[in-house]
Amino acid sequence: MNRAINTFSRSTGSDPNAMAWVRTWGASPQAPDSSVSFVEPFENATLRQVVRISGGGHHLRIRISNEYGIAPLTIGAARVALANTDGGSQDGSDRAVTFSGRPTATVPAGAPILSDPIDLPTDALSRLAISLYLPGRVDSPTCHGAFHTLGWLITGNGTTLASLPTDAALLAAQALITAVEVQPDTPVKAIAVIGDSRVDGTGSTPGADRRWTDLLAERLAARNGQTRCVVSQGINGNRMLNDGIGTAALARFDRDVLATPGLSHVVIAVGNDVMSTFAPRTEETAGLLSMFPGAAVDVDDIIAAHLQLAARAHAHGAKAYAATIAPYGGSDMYTPEGDKAREQVNTWIRTSDAFDGVLDFDAVWRDPADPRRIRGDLHEGDNLHGSDAGYAALAESIDLCLFD
Repeated sequence: MNRAINTFSRSTGSDPNAMAWVRTWGASPQAPDSSVSFVEPFENATLRQVVRISGGGHHLRIRISNEYGIAPLTIGAARVALANTDGGSQDGSDRAVTFSGRPTATVPAGAPILSDPIDLPTDALSRLAISLYLPGRVDSPTCHGAFHTLGWLITGNGTTLASLPTDAALLAAQALITAVEVQPDTPVKAIAVIGDSRVDGTGSTPGADRRWTDLLAERLAARNGQTRCVVSQGINGNRMLNDGIGTAALARFDRDVLATPGLSHVVIAVGNDVMSTFAPRTEETAGLLSMFPGAAVDVDDIIAAHLQLAARAHAHGAKAYAATIAPYGGSDMYTPEGDKAREQVNTWIRTSDAFDGVLDFDAVWRDPADPRRIRGDLHEGDNLHGSDAGYAALAESIDLCLFD
């Protein structure tokens, strides 16, 4: 135990000039239920997952979650490296990951664990290959329902493999890893974005980092070097007031946003309360709407939820921005009543002065010929989610001075 404590203090606590930790990547934890792409257990397997961080540093640490687990999670080995283009590791970058000075860890059900600091210098926008060996059976892996990077399942302990074996199977969703944090070389702060599928990047090219949050990170890094990290905490199908697809934003806000190391700005971009409340009850929508339990909400409820999140961000010393809800006419979820409610919420967001700034995503995406719809070249084909071009338009519309 003394060895573990001393190792930690040498890396962080004994240097008065060391920069504070800041979160550089995140994925909101979810239960492995029917809304997630995989629910099968893991056993005697290595998960290798590639994530692109937004800001770099000279040390990093990894947060692993068993928050939705039903039994203790055993980590038999873990490693991290700078990733090459095919899921392997760049020469000389492979590092062992330890926990309290030990190469293994047991994470209690319902809890996360944070690794020890890892001496691996990284640049902004670096891709990391993170490998976790799970020797025992994991029946309920905490995960994240959308997977916009890449990951593989390897039989046995494959943490030290420099390249992927030919029989590695693609993962359908992110699993267990919920955050990467860095110790930067200069002061850096974090922007946390809480949202739904449009924040989670549904419709963008998997593995290409084309979510608007990814592209915002690129713009910030190119402007004047690394001053802000961007952390996407979107969940596909998430709502503000009721659980369903993921824990409701009001309920997960402290964990996913306010607990972000280095937090300076919060962006609120959740529109599914409107869509799920007013969606048509048809054969086409029945399966999706079954994932949205709870009492119906109205415009006043949605406004009150925004006010709650803004107040909690301000109480934490962070600036709070809100994004207007983009159109969804032509999708299976559309009704005129829902569009009227969307417009009412958007008008309030633009005029209420409840926020430190507004990201007017509705204005960016709406079709001038039919403001109920997304412009045809900006959605993926479902009239609901963005394409790569659509998310690029959102990122380009943001005034970077908001994050000075």
